[in-house]
Amino acid sequence: MTQRAAFPFFHNVPTMNITFKKNMPLALALSASAAIISIASPASAQSGYPNKPIRMVVPFQAGGATDVLARLVGQKLSAQMGQPVVIDNKAGAAGIIGTDAVAKAAPDGYTVMLGLSNSLMTNQFLYTKLPYDAQKDLAMVYRIAMAPLVLVVNPSVPAKTGPELMKYIAAQKGKVSYGSYGTGAYPHLAGAHMSLTQNADMVHVAYKGEAPMVQDLLAGQIQMAFASALQVKGHLDSGKLRAIGVSGDKRMAALPKVPTLVEQGLKDEAYRVTGWLAVAAPGATPQPIIDRLASEIQKAIRSPEVHERIVGMGFEVQDNGGPAAFNAAYRQELPIWYRLIKQSGAKLD
Repeated sequence: MTQRAAFPFFHNVPTMNITFKKNMPLALALSASAAIISIASPASAQSGYPNKPIRMVVPFQAGGATDVLARLVGQKLSAQMGQPVVIDNKAGAAGIIGTDAVAKAAPDGYTVMLGLSNSLMTNQFLYTKLPYDAQKDLAMVYRIAMAPLVLVVNPSVPAKTGPELMKYIAAQKGKVSYGSYGTGAYPHLAGAHMSLTQNADMVHVAYKGEAPMVQDLLAGQIQMAFASALQVKGHLDSGKLRAIGVSGDKRMAALPKVPTLVEQGLKDEAYRVTGWLAVAAPGATPQPIIDRLASEIQKAIRSPEVHERIVGMGFEVQDNGGPAAFNAAYRQELPIWYRLIKQSGAKLD
C-alpha cells in the first residue's frame, strides 16, 4: 500500500540570503521581497487555519445516520474553530460521487468528508474502476466511530446462539435466506462467509436500504440479517426479533446484554471487523492541517453531549482515532475486507 507523505510546512520553506544593496533598483528589490512572501505564504495560510467556512461532504442522502453524525460533529467543530462547517450532501453511486468530489478538491483543509468504510475502504475492491484512488487521493483524518451490527433472526428460527445458528443453517441447506442493505455491504459479506463456511447455500437478498430489509425480516420473508441497533432495538425489546450476537470485539453499549459472536466462539475475521464512520481530506492536505482537524474532532466527540448522542445511535466512539491510529487500523483491515469481498464474489460494475 502506498502511504501518503507528510507535509510539515516549516520544512518546505528554503533559507534565502538576499542582500538589498544601496543602489539596487526599486523594482528588483520589490521582486525579491515578493519571492520571499510567496514562498512563506503557505506556512502563513496554515498557521491561520481556518479563516473561512469548512465544507464537510457527506456522500449519502440527508437524514441517514452518516448525515446526522456529520451535522452533530460539524456543529461542535464550528463552535470550537470559530468558522461555519457547512454540510454538503453529495449522494449517489454508493458514496463514489461525494468521495470523488473530496479527492479532487483543493488540499487546503476547507473541504473534508465524513463517510463510511464502504466509500473509504471497500469500494476499491467492489468496483473495477473508480475515479479516485482511496489510498493515494485521500488522507485519513479521524475514525470517529465503529459501527458494529447485531445478527438478528426471525422468531421462527429456533437458534438462540451463534453456534446453534451455524448448526441450523447447515441442517437447512438452501432453505435459509439472509438480507443485506446492499451488495458488498458488511451484512452481505458476513452472511456470505457464514454460508460458505457451513456449506449452507443460503440465499442472499439485497435491499435498497436497511428499513425494507428489517420489514421483510419481521414478516418472515427472510430469516436472518445483520442490522444496526438503531433499527432493531425496539423489535428486540418487543420480542418480534431475536438477537444472536454482535459483530466486532466488544459488546454494544446500546445492547450490553447481547454477547459478541467472538465471545461465543465464532472467531473468524469476518465477525471481528465492523464498518466505521470517519473523516477524510484530499490526499495532499498538509500534515499540520490534518493534525489540527483531528485534534478538534477528538475534542468534539469527547464532549458529553456528542458522545452520548453517538452511543445512542448504536455506534462505538473512538476516543483515539487520530491520523496515526486510523492509518494503522486501515492498513491492518485492508486485506481482511479484500478477502471477504473476493470470497463473496461481489462486484458492482
